[in-house]
Amino acid sequence: MSKGYFGEFGGLYVPELLIPPLEEVEVAMRDIVPSEAFQKEFKEILTDYVGRPSPLYRCPNLSADLGFNLYLKREDLNHTGAHKINNTIGQALLTKHLGKPCIMAETGAGQHGVATATAAAMLGLSCIVFMGATDVKRQAHNVRRMELLGAEVVAVESGTKTLKDAINAALRYWIAEQRTTHYCFGTAAGPHPFPLLVREFQSIISREAKAQFMDKCGKLPDLVVACVGGGSNAIGAFHEFVPHPEVELIGVEAGGTGEPGCYNSATLNQGTLGVFHGAKTLLLQTEEGQIMPSHSVAPGLDYPGVGPEHAQLLKSGRARYETIIDEVALKAFHTLCRREGIIPALESSHALAWVLENASTITPGSNVMVCLSGRGDKDLGIIEEYMNAKK
Repeated sequence: MSKGYFGEFGGLYVPELLIPPLEEVEVAMRDIVPSEAFQKEFKEILTDYVGRPSPLYRCPNLSADLGFNLYLKREDLNHTGAHKINNTIGQALLTKHLGKPCIMAETGAGQHGVATATAAAMLGLSCIVFMGATDVKRQAHNVRRMELLGAEVVAVESGTKTLKDAINAALRYWIAEQRTTHYCFGTAAGPHPFPLLVREFQSIISREAKAQFMDKCGKLPDLVVACVGGGSNAIGAFHEFVPHPEVELIGVEAGGTGEPGCYNSATLNQGTLGVFHGAKTLLLQTEEGQIMPSHSVAPGLDYPGVGPEHAQLLKSGRARYETIIDEVALKAFHTLCRREGIIPALESSHALAWVLENASTITPGSNVMVCLSGRGDKDLGIIEEYMNAKK
């Protein structure tokens, strides 16, 4: 089995009992995903059910304010309201082709859980979703959506009760149920081959964007910006542009509340090399190697690890990674609501915030793309709570 490394990052660091299902996924990637039958069905679902291609929208008001062209890749307009559906449709279809009746997932913000439950319902699979108990409370609306779609939601009470604990619980469940169940990993992290599999399904974002920029502008964008937690929307938005050095790539991590020493999710900026959730990558950890708690006002960014390909893009210098704190992301959230009539997810608001905060450094007339990875309806409770606390 190949190890799936990106430079020194990635690999396969899992209990022996998880090797057989991961090998099965690797073989399926090689034999099933590229097949004509799989690709035909996948593309039909993406078009007729998900609603692809997602629009590339030029923000007229903010572009006038900023002096350059701000484009949004509108993944928030996908069915279920986020980029997550690209990956879950692909993996649910793969589950069906593998002849397995069940799919399972973990989720932080709830969007991956909703997308997995949706894909499972549409393709006739049973579904179980692991979610940290803290996130169950923060994302109650999405929990109700998953249950309406027929999924069983398991609240994980261990650790910090967030995404990392949900992934731990999901991996343990998979060991016991691997014969009947496929683990629909939600981000471009984890053991090989998940970083490659998720990138395969999410790279449709940059494939479409590349063609749309050539059609609208006659050239590629100057700058592509995306938020990074585990990194799936960012790796999807970056992938087709990586071979084009004239396109600057910027990932934006969550800097937390911003006080010195605060918990955050800035793994690429503050992390060190270690092994977590089956892969070698950059982690928020103590000198003794214990995983540190993470934090972000955006639940989908609240993760102490990151996909190994992002770690390699950082090390190679091909992509740059910046941080935005909670308050600045919330300011950008309100700006997009008021100036363009679009309610963005708090995750996507971090990417938008970096552009707004650094507008003076961007060449006038440039074409800048922000991956608007999800819509913000799910975050209204968090925002109300945050604004009340500020009063």
